[in-house]
Amino acid sequence: MKAAVVVFPGSNCDRDASRALELATGQKPHMIWHADTELPDLDLIVLPGGFSYGDYLRTGAMAAHSPVMREVIARANKGVRVIGICNGFQILCESGLVPGVLLRNISLKFVCKQVRLRVENNTTAFTSLFEKGQTVTIPVAHGEGNYFAEPDTIEKIEGNGQVVFRYIDNPNGSMNDIAGIINEKGNVLGMMPHPERVNETLHGCTDGAAMFASMLKKIG
Repeated sequence: MKAAVVVFPGSNCDRDASRALELATGQKPHMIWHADTELPDLDLIVLPGGFSYGDYLRTGAMAAHSPVMREVIARANKGVRVIGICNGFQILCESGLVPGVLLRNISLKFVCKQVRLRVENNTTAFTSLFEKGQTVTIPVAHGEGNYFAEPDTIEKIEGNGQVVFRYIDNPNGSMNDIAGIINEKGNVLGMMPHPERVNETLHGCTDGAAMFASMLKKIG
């Protein structure tokens, strides 16, 4: 599987994502700088967590207009798989690759803790090794993780099975307890929790490992 991690100014989970991909595939992924305008041949692009461009304006708003995102959007439209984690999810929303927006947490406080999720859709290339309805524990770390979309959009994504992960104990006020969604084509996933932080035994939990293994199985 030919993978790449995009690095923005303020990214702080790019090495975590790279480590998880290397463990799954046995190969180091490409590290792509935000100012790059070309991408190599890829099967998977990861937009990692962090505080891209200092979260100025809105989280992910400036990163969505960075030079590299023009090519990321073009590749996604051609069917290349893309996953955005935390800040990466915010960037996906701001760039229009997935519907909705991420607002301030309902508590107006930064939330950093382990949360329980339910796997709602295990038919995607990102979740095939999970069981539908399975409960997993994956950490969150965000100030703007409150997923919001207009009622007709919520109805559409629920009806299409685009909700991939749902919070069991909602930490941020997200509508319908949504923790992760996929686009209509099924090749772009955005999620707030960090699977790369529970990917190996030293993390104390390996519930995120199945996501990277799923990607290798379905994409690689």
